[in-house]
Amino acid sequence: MATAGDKLYPNLLKPLKVGNITLKNRVLMGSMHTGMEEESDGFENMAAYFAARARGGVGLIVTGGFAPNRAGWAMPFSEKLSTKKEAKKHQQITEAVHAEGGLICMQILHTGRYGYHPFVVSSSAIKSPITPFKPRALSSRGVLKSIKDYVHCASMAKEAGYDGVEVMGSEGYFIHQFISEHVNKRSDEWGGSFENRIRMALEIVRQTRAAVGPDFILIFRLSMLDLLEKGSTWEEVVVLAKALEEAGVSIINTGIGWHEARIPTIATMVPRACFTWVTAKLRSEVSVPLITSNRINTPEVAEAVLARGDADMISMARPFLADPEFVNKAVEGRGDEINTCIGCNQACLDHVFSRKRSSCLVNPQACHELDLIYQKKSQVKRVAVVGAGPAGLACATVAAECGHQVTLFDAADEIGGQFNIAKQIPGKEEFFETLRYFSRRLEVLNVALKLGKRVDLGIIKAGDFDEVVIATGVLPREPDIPGQEHAKVLTYLDVLRGKKEVGGRVAVIGAGGIGFDVCEFLSHDGDESSVDVKAFLAKWGIDPENEVRGGVAGITANTPKPKREITLLQRKTTRLGAGLGKTTGWIHRTSLKTKKIAMVPGAQYNQIDDEGLHYTLDGEDHVLPADTIVLCTGQVSLRDLHMELEKNGISSHLIGGADVAAELDAKRAINQGSRLAASL
Repeated sequence: MATAGDKLYPNLLKPLKVGNITLKNRVLMGSMHTGMEEESDGFENMAAYFAARARGGVGLIVTGGFAPNRAGWAMPFSEKLSTKKEAKKHQQITEAVHAEGGLICMQILHTGRYGYHPFVVSSSAIKSPITPFKPRALSSRGVLKSIKDYVHCASMAKEAGYDGVEVMGSEGYFIHQFISEHVNKRSDEWGGSFENRIRMALEIVRQTRAAVGPDFILIFRLSMLDLLEKGSTWEEVVVLAKALEEAGVSIINTGIGWHEARIPTIATMVPRACFTWVTAKLRSEVSVPLITSNRINTPEVAEAVLARGDADMISMARPFLADPEFVNKAVEGRGDEINTCIGCNQACLDHVFSRKRSSCLVNPQACHELDLIYQKKSQVKRVAVVGAGPAGLACATVAAECGHQVTLFDAADEIGGQFNIAKQIPGKEEFFETLRYFSRRLEVLNVALKLGKRVDLGIIKAGDFDEVVIATGVLPREPDIPGQEHAKVLTYLDVLRGKKEVGGRVAVIGAGGIGFDVCEFLSHDGDESSVDVKAFLAKWGIDPENEVRGGVAGITANTPKPKREITLLQRKTTRLGAGLGKTTGWIHRTSLKTKKIAMVPGAQYNQIDDEGLHYTLDGEDHVLPADTIVLCTGQVSLRDLHMELEKNGISSHLIGGADVAAELDAKRAINQGSRLAASL
């Protein structure tokens, strides 16, 4: 029976034959480590997590990575799959997914020199620049043992009930460390020539296919663009792809970049579908289906990628954290109700690299399916939520989903609060999607929205509310610098919301996330596109034809001339941006450096006058001539209404910035608002 989605997304929702198995659509939930793999009750939580995505209609799921042996651990005592006892634990996952009509593959991931433990091994004894342990170079016998461990791991996965495995051969992990001369400096049969360097990958595939039979899905994740000067050439990628097809892979999944490459590949500032052209280039070379990935986050983008013939299947990982019902909503023609991944990494990758369980900034239920449950309440309450920023929006929509009658107030004429500031920053346009989602959610759930309405005690009393939630946000904090009332001084709100005129020489005081955003905003001036693929490739020095080694060898990055002379200062003596996201902070710092923005830590501010900003650094006094000085010196909670209610004996809940006015944190705000609403 035809659905509304069949007309909108005919390619995305079309079945795909992979080996001897037919997938119901062309959507792959890509592999992503969540941190649940290492928890004592992790398999129970993972079963619920994957089952929700299977129920949501995805064609095929790939788990996070599981090591084939101890040396392949991501960190000490990470999960591996090498025994029947371990396979039995995995049955919780496979049975839960199959009960929902889904299919699931397990990723076999040997981290090689990327492991955070002292037992790391690799092709050669060359330390990774992003991990602390120098690997031991495997002997030839050790290589053969590793191949055997991969094959055994795949066999155990089949016994556990998986429908297939994905062999991770890209992103700089163990197999890739043999394929690439960037790491492989061996002179035996596993190194030297390209034929020798790919031998291990091919043996793993050949022997695995022989062990698991023809009806088991075998995915190989192949790097098609290394983004390293000593990475693979395109000719080598093609040779390996053809050999993998001959060796027995069912389908090839696209890998982009090494983790140590200093080029962003999945963060918000990367244009959507930025690398699908690389996959397209391989389609004429092989007959097996190809999967493409990286920054594909809406069914419209995915459909366009397939329609122009770039790939046979679309892999999305983080979009299924944001919305497990992604595919079902597409099928039903409800694409405008999808909670879109904004590529921020704050609750997913940043958590994993901090050894915490993943979640999602826009969907705190992700990876918390068993402890954050939205269910209808037996007692319906009248709930007032004051403030339609991230915290208030989350609270209002979840409370309504739980069956309460909700009224959402905001003094502004639009919802969004601080998100309306963030969405203006070049590279953060995805925040528009979050506001689109919440706006539609308010409609679907019949939340009474009262905009342009400053709430006072009288309104709360008149509403006879059972629960009052204060999400009124923050105001900029004044830093108490003599002369801060000078005409050349602006707050970040004056710049981003008030659109006040800013001069050619700018001092930005405060190097938190807001300070970095202001610098990014002021250095663009609106004439650079942050969503144009060609401009992005040029900015980061990537060959758009992928004809040079690694896609970057000999390519010079195109750094535009700075629009303003900007200096970013902070009082702390630590590196500027130290508090930014663990996986994205380096991108923001690099971006500002390419724009020649000066960064000054350890500045003690003395005064502001006609000359500019007077400050002391390392005991010496300086004057920074500036036409405009922008204050990004933190926030204070806006709690006037809360205090007025308390004085009059009306209790209220504080959430978001009104509760904690530290560096603006949408992740905490949405999580806090959602959890409070679920508890009402």
